[in-house]
Order: sequence, then C-alpha cells, then structure tokens
Amino acid sequence: MNHEHPPVELAIWHDLECGAYETDLSSWERHAEAAEDPILDLGCGTGRVSLHLARRGHTVVGLDRDEGLVAAFNERARGLPAEAVAADAREFDLDRRFGLILAPMQIVQLLGGREERIRCLACVARHLLPGGRAAIAIVDGLVPAPDDGPPSLPDAREVDGWVYSSLPLVTAFDGGLIVVRRLRQTVSPGGELSEDVDEVSLWEISAPQLEEEARAAGLEPLGREEIPASEDHIGSTVILLERAA
Repeated sequence: MNHEHPPVELAIWHDLECGAYETDLSSWERHAEAAEDPILDLGCGTGRVSLHLARRGHTVVGLDRDEGLVAAFNERARGLPAEAVAADAREFDLDRRFGLILAPMQIVQLLGGREERIRCLACVARHLLPGGRAAIAIVDGLVPAPDDGPPSLPDAREVDGWVYSSLPLVTAFDGGLIVVRRLRQTVSPGGELSEDVDEVSLWEISAPQLEEEARAAGLEPLGREEIPASEDHIGSTVILLERAA
C-alpha cells in the first residue's frame, strides 16, 4: 500500500528537533516584560518562542522564510495575539515597528557571512521603536562533543500513524562553519522505513564580531548574557542591542 506523508512533515521535523527546547524561554520572557509590544520573533518556525510569549499576553509577530512553518504557526496561534509572516530575515519590510526583536537559536548564523548578517541587522534597526531593543542568540566558541561520550538517543514522535525519529550524529568544525548532522528516519503506517542525513551549517561568529557588525548596521551593543547548556542543547550567548540615536 502506498502511504503518503502528512502534508506538514517539515513542521513535524521542526517540532521534533527544536520544539522541546525550553532553557531559553525565561530569558525571552524577561526581555518581553521589559519591552513595549509588539514583539518580533525572527526565524519563528512553528512558534516555540512566539506562542509561549503570546500565551502570556504579549502581541507577537513571527517571521520565517518557510511558508509551511508559517502556516503551522498561524494554525496554532488561533485565539492568541500572534501571527506569522513569510519573509527572509535579511530583507524584510513589515511596515511596522517593534519594542523588542528576538533572534533565538542562532538564526543569524544560518544566514551566511558578514554581509548577510549586516543586512539582517539593518532590517532589525529599521523595525525598532524608539528605545526598542534586540536580543540575538549565537553559539560563541562551540566545542564538538567528545567521541567517547555516551551514545545519543533519538527524538521520536508518532503522527497519524507515521513514526519520525531524529538522531544527532556529529557536530564539527568545517572551514568556518559549525556543521550539525542528524539521521532522520521515517516509518510509514505500513512499516516501510526511509532515512536520510539532514545537515545544518552555522557560520562561526564571536560576540565581539557580531557587536561590530551591529554597529555597522546602526545598532548599539548593550551587553551580553548567557543561556546555559541543557542536557540536549548547547548553551548560547545573547547579544543585546538597541537602535543608535
């Protein structure tokens, strides 16, 4: 029998590999409480951060370039003060300004090199209200996990009879990139197994480097804070910025 995948498969992988991460939420909550609404969430995915803040009464706009993730976000946001739009973080124009712009989970390191990051940061600067701030999470100085550690366990989920499994394989440096590979396996309701290796590349960047790029884009650094590592996720450095006067 031919079994067709659920139409929201990309959203399923996103939820499986990112949705359970909660260590950073208290940081975004704190910044949201100190800011004026609305809030913009760059690389919002299916709404892990945005919907968390919306449930606490904040008005949030999510931005993601993948229309499937945006559709999943908006389906889940029904009844909440949140909406998502499909746009590229390097060239968006939303015709509104925000009291807080968040970029969780190293989204700026997915964009490309220096010029692409400055384009994104310039968009951030244009979209901030007077006195508004941005909080940008990066991996600063990642060290790959040792090979002799305990084996990783896959994240798994069943959706409409399909079983999805994602197993971390390796995180390594490769010519200025941090490369993360995961084995994705899918089992259909009829028992057919398919698999492929998903690869995500993050551009290496340090906190001082991002702060210099922010200045070039019209933003002033305000400080840094650390989000600790969890059992399943590496830690992050959050760069705090505001629009230059």
